[in-house]
Amino acid sequence: MEFYLKRFEELSLDELYGILAVRSEVFVVEQECAHQDIDGSDQVSLHLFAIDSEQVVAYLRILPPGVTFTEASIGRVLVKESYRSNGLARPMMQRAIDFIFEDMQENRIQISAQTYLKYFYASLGFEAVSEAYLEDGILHMDMILKK
Repeated sequence: MEFYLKRFEELSLDELYGILAVRSEVFVVEQECAHQDIDGSDQVSLHLFAIDSEQVVAYLRILPPGVTFTEASIGRVLVKESYRSNGLARPMMQRAIDFIFEDMQENRIQISAQTYLKYFYASLGFEAVSEAYLEDGILHMDMILKK
């Protein structure tokens, strides 16, 4: 499956709709997370996603330094439930990490990780830098990856 990396203004209307739909499906419906998903950060983010059968099935956004954290960050990481056993998350995250370190020339990446995924992120080299905290009713922790 191919990944696409696009700036906000490069997204087609169908791609943007698909991204917003799957984010709502995973975060609002599946995780019962009542939050304002459209937060004003999409316009300055890069969007990395995979499409299968004309629907977005995996997604994350790359935020430049100073938007969410002092460092560059990765957020809204998801794989559609029916695709979770297909091994999409790791290569998608690695592509984002490589882009931030190589193309953006950043040396650190900070994320707000759902705590149940801390071992997945640790396997990519991220280290916990905070205790667990509640965000939108779900336990999270800050993690940092250094180049």
